[in-house]
Amino acid sequence: TMAVWIQAQQLQGEALRQMQALYGQHFPIEVRHYLSQWIESQAWDSIDLDNPQENVKATQLLEGLIQELQKKADHQVGEDGFLLKIKLGHYATQLQAMLSPQNTYDRCPMELVRCIRHILYHEQRLVREANNSPSPSGSLVDAMSQKHLQINQTFEELRLITQDSENELKKLQQTQEYFIIQYQENMRLQGGWGGRGAWAWGADRASPNTMPCPPAQFSQLSQLGPQERMSRETTLQQKKASLEAWLHREAQTLQQYRVDLAEKHQKTLQLLRKQQTTILDDELIQWKRRQQLAGNGGPPEGTLDVLQTWCEKLAEIIWQNRQQIRRAEHLCQQLPIPGPVEEMLSELNGTITDIISALVTSTFIIEKQPPQVLKTQTKFAATVRLLVGGKLNVHMNPPQVKATIISEQQAKALLKNESTRNESSGEILNNCCVMEYHQATGTLSAHFRNMSLKRIKRSDRRGAESVTEEKFTILFESQFSVGGNELVFQVKTLSLPVVVIVHGSQDNNATATVLWDNAFAEPGRVPFAVPDKVQWPQLCEALNMKFKAEVQSSRGLTKENLVFLAQKLFNSTSSHLEDYSSTTVSWSQFNRENLPGRNYTFWQWFDGVMEVLKKHLKPHWNDGAILGFVNKQQAHDLLINKPDGTFLLRFSDSEIGGITIAWKFDSSERMFWNLMPFTTRDFSIRSLADRLGDLSYLIYVFPDRPKDEVFSKYYTPVLCESTPAKAVDGYVKPQIKQVVPEFVNASGDSAPGGATYMDQAPSPAVCSQPHYNMYTQNPDPVLDPEGDFDLEDTMDVARHVEELLRRPVDSQWIPHAQS
Repeated sequence: TMAVWIQAQQLQGEALRQMQALYGQHFPIEVRHYLSQWIESQAWDSIDLDNPQENVKATQLLEGLIQELQKKADHQVGEDGFLLKIKLGHYATQLQAMLSPQNTYDRCPMELVRCIRHILYHEQRLVREANNSPSPSGSLVDAMSQKHLQINQTFEELRLITQDSENELKKLQQTQEYFIIQYQENMRLQGGWGGRGAWAWGADRASPNTMPCPPAQFSQLSQLGPQERMSRETTLQQKKASLEAWLHREAQTLQQYRVDLAEKHQKTLQLLRKQQTTILDDELIQWKRRQQLAGNGGPPEGTLDVLQTWCEKLAEIIWQNRQQIRRAEHLCQQLPIPGPVEEMLSELNGTITDIISALVTSTFIIEKQPPQVLKTQTKFAATVRLLVGGKLNVHMNPPQVKATIISEQQAKALLKNESTRNESSGEILNNCCVMEYHQATGTLSAHFRNMSLKRIKRSDRRGAESVTEEKFTILFESQFSVGGNELVFQVKTLSLPVVVIVHGSQDNNATATVLWDNAFAEPGRVPFAVPDKVQWPQLCEALNMKFKAEVQSSRGLTKENLVFLAQKLFNSTSSHLEDYSSTTVSWSQFNRENLPGRNYTFWQWFDGVMEVLKKHLKPHWNDGAILGFVNKQQAHDLLINKPDGTFLLRFSDSEIGGITIAWKFDSSERMFWNLMPFTTRDFSIRSLADRLGDLSYLIYVFPDRPKDEVFSKYYTPVLCESTPAKAVDGYVKPQIKQVVPEFVNASGDSAPGGATYMDQAPSPAVCSQPHYNMYTQNPDPVLDPEGDFDLEDTMDVARHVEELLRRPVDSQWIPHAQS
């Protein structure tokens, strides 16, 4: 289940207004926003608001809230963070005032709990109504919060048991100390027993029944008269018998205490192990899965704060129990009594070491993954973190982490423990980093800022596999000592699979490998096995997620778009999405074999579409001005009943990353016109909006929106003819405009007086448009994203312009020209 707050933020209209109305001075919406995970994982409804004694619990919750708020405020950095820091700090102070002893209204904490419960209840109601999902059986919290509630309740249970064990251990210790003192005291009173102490009696496992008679006292009897001697002897024997009986009883009681305590620890460790499994195998694994999907453009995986809090609580309880077991062992060594306890304790010790070992090794995780498409000789970063580092004082002698790149085969061997030490598949520069402890956040992490892959050693490839299908991983390893070098752990963690490329041209194929892996990897797989075939609906989900992230748009792929993609991929004519629901797609169909009659794969075509949208057409896609996923025949069918001058924009079938204009204009020559596709290169020269503005005979955007209404805000302003451009330094400024000579000639649409092309296509002028939104500046094609001069790209632009000027007329396209 998605957290309630994430869903609440997607409410609209009246529901959104109602949600906002829940907040105000009493509980600011900022607090809800920045502490959403923490708030939803607290047990608000476990407090009985009508019981004044519950005020203590309410106060603890409120104190926790203030602490989290203060922590969040302290984390804010930079210009944007400054105001937030002050605001959150102010709220923390306001809440703190509710707790002050001067506050006469002592039910404040309870009122706040009531208020938060009210807000959460209504938020969930609004979210539920928005999703039209049936109401859960009167529960205040959804399934996710239920789970968090369960975890927090188990922690409370563990805390109480551990406290209980602590009390029992103290009782055992006191009883044992009293036993030893009594024993010594009795020996002294009876004149000593040959100087043998209690531990000696225990150590040779003598039974209290066979204890030797005090020799000093009995030797004195021989000097007395027979009468007196007999009476004194009887008294001594009685004393001895009652002492033995007391010691015997006490020894049995001690033994029982020890057994009870050991059994209590067995129960605690059982519950502890169950709780740890829930946190590490469910919650942490889910976080890792979200991290993997975020690599495909899914929602961000969320912070690790709640997980870290849980792991720290585990560490604390494990450590307390471990210390208790050690103290119990020490007491047994001090006064050995034969019985099962020694064996029980040694077993407990083994179990708790296993538990702590699993916790430390599983919480060594990659918080920020290295890039999954990794180019050699290029700087990259990654962050690893130990969720229990702060609690176990690992930071006292900061551990060093080392990063190595290894192949899929080496990763397999590593997980089977077959790996020979120090195997690697390449060389990473700056691959060692010390873990730092950040006091404010309580996190222990190593931030690799400047790694770079110097070289890569590839394995022998199988059959059709290309280099962009080969997966590597970055292995991070370290060694921690816990409890003053008492326990030493070797830890390792593997990054998500990485595809290594040496040139930008390999990027799209490498991205396909990563997309398929992130989307279809199963938990607990052998590195890095993925299914060769998947269901088409599964692939649709992955493509849509990637599309929205790449194009940075909330407007994803519609049902119609997915039908178009299915027709393209399966070379099919069916126009019902349901017909494809049980069809499978193989990796080969996705990105190994070319589409029928084309020289590119399905993924390469789809990636080209995302690329052109992302770089040049994002606002038009968001405005719904680009139909995009329609073929030529469908375009003609859509336009056939429309007035002349109606046009639509669709992605080219024949050219990767191409977009073409199809329009209707009934002339003697033809009714439908298709312009030769534009690509990223063309839009680097003149934007789509300006090109459309240049062509005055394109009047309506399909279905019937006036062109200027949709595109005018993106036109580049030009100076009016009334204010001609002044020559600068003796130069006059040229202008580029889009013309379609063939259409102008065929449509007979020439103005009187035999006008030139320029007159045919007036570019919109500033004076006729009162207001302009500057079209977002296109990145300079000569610069690559890093801002480095790219000679190759520059040559490409030059070649492209040259090619444009020489391009032959293709029968299916009308060429366009820059004039």
